[in-house]
Amino acid sequence: MKKYSILLALFTMAPLIANGQPKPSADDVLKGLQTFTKTTALPDGSFRPGVDPQYRGMSDSAYSNFAPVTYAVVLHRTFDWKLPNEDRTLTWIINRQQKDGAFTHTAGTVDPKSAQGCVYNTTMALMALHGLDSRPAYDPLPVFAKVMEKDYKNLPAYSSSFFPLAYRLVGAKMPAGADEAMRKTMVQAEDGYLNDHVAATFHAVHYDRLMNVKTPKADLILARCLRDQKPDGSWMLNPLARDRHATFDAVFMLKHLGTGRADCKKAMERAADWALSCRNADGGFGHFPGSPSDWDAVYFHVGTLVMAGRLTPTEKLPKNAHLLGWGHLFPAP
Repeated sequence: MKKYSILLALFTMAPLIANGQPKPSADDVLKGLQTFTKTTALPDGSFRPGVDPQYRGMSDSAYSNFAPVTYAVVLHRTFDWKLPNEDRTLTWIINRQQKDGAFTHTAGTVDPKSAQGCVYNTTMALMALHGLDSRPAYDPLPVFAKVMEKDYKNLPAYSSSFFPLAYRLVGAKMPAGADEAMRKTMVQAEDGYLNDHVAATFHAVHYDRLMNVKTPKADLILARCLRDQKPDGSWMLNPLARDRHATFDAVFMLKHLGTGRADCKKAMERAADWALSCRNADGGFGHFPGSPSDWDAVYFHVGTLVMAGRLTPTEKLPKNAHLLGWGHLFPAP
C-alpha cells in the first residue's frame, strides 16, 4: 500500500466511539455494514478486503480472498440481507473448487496447495455455500481425510475446529479416529488454556460445542479468561498477528462456558463496547481502534456484538445457522 493510503486510512477512518462520542445505535451499525458491503463488492461477486482498492487486507483477508467473500455471505445471512451480486458470488465460489475436492483462492499469502491452505479455503468455501443454500460440485471430505493422515500435526493450533465444522457443513460426522487424533494435539495446561493463548483455547471450546462434548476445566478457562481482559474491554494482550481475533474468541468462551454468570455477562458488555470503538466512518470495523476497516475484522466484531446481545439476528435464519461463521449464532447451552 502506498504511504499516502496508510495516512488516509489512519486519519479518515478514525473510530466513531472516541473522545466521549455517543455509541452508535444498532440501526446505525447495520446501515453502516450495508454501506461497507456495497463499497467493497466487486463485479465478479467477490469482495475487496476494505474500501481502499490498494489495501491488501490484514489477517484472514490477506491470507486468502475467500475470507471477505465468506464473511460477507455469513453476515448477510445473519441479518437476512441479499448480497449485491449474489448469483455471481455463488458462481465465484463454485468455480474455485478443484476436482480433488479442495477449494483454492485467487489471491492471498497462504500456499493454496499446502495442507493449511486446503483446510482453510475449503472450510471457508463450505461455510459460504451453506449460507447460499448450495453444495459443492465435488466431495470435499477427502481433503480433510488426507490432511488427517499426518499433516494435521503441523497445522497451527487454531485449526482444530475447522475439521468438525467442515464435516458438519456437508452433513457428515467427523470420523472417530480423526477426532481421537485431533484431540491428542489439544493439550490443556493446568489453567485449562491451550498453547497459553486465547485463540487455541477458543478453537478447542468451539470444537467441543460442534462435537456436543463438555469442555474439560471449563471453570479454570473462565477464570483466566476473565482475568486476562484488559481495562479497555479487549483481550489484545499480544501483537496483533497473535491476538487479532482474541476478543471474539474470549466472548464465545464466556457465553458458552459461563452461561448465566453475572461476571461473564459484564465482561461481554465491556467487550461489546470495545468492539464498537473499532467501528469506522465507512461503516466497517478495523481490528483495533483506528485500524482500516477490513472484512475479517468486520465479521469478528459484529459476531462479538451479536453474542453480547447488541445486534439481533434475523428470525429467518437458515437451517443450521450455528455452522455459519465461528459460532456467533451458536445458541448458549
